[in-house]
Amino acid sequence: MQRLLIIAGILLLFVGIAWPWLSKLPFGRLPGDIVIERENFRLYFPLTTGLLVSLLLSLLLWWWSRK
Repeated sequence: MQRLLIIAGILLLFVGIAWPWLSKLPFGRLPGDIVIERENFRLYFPLTTGLLVSLLLSLLLWWWSRK
């Protein structure tokens, strides 16, 4: 458990450092992401992005558990 928490912390650190470059990727603005904009209100629901991230994480965890 300790090793997993340390790895998760290091990954979060790298994502935080790389955020200026990662934010320029098209994730979060994919077709299927729901954005409702009205006066003084904005609702953003990243449906397609969430499904894509879930699929990627599932594949990574499946690959990692097979080792």
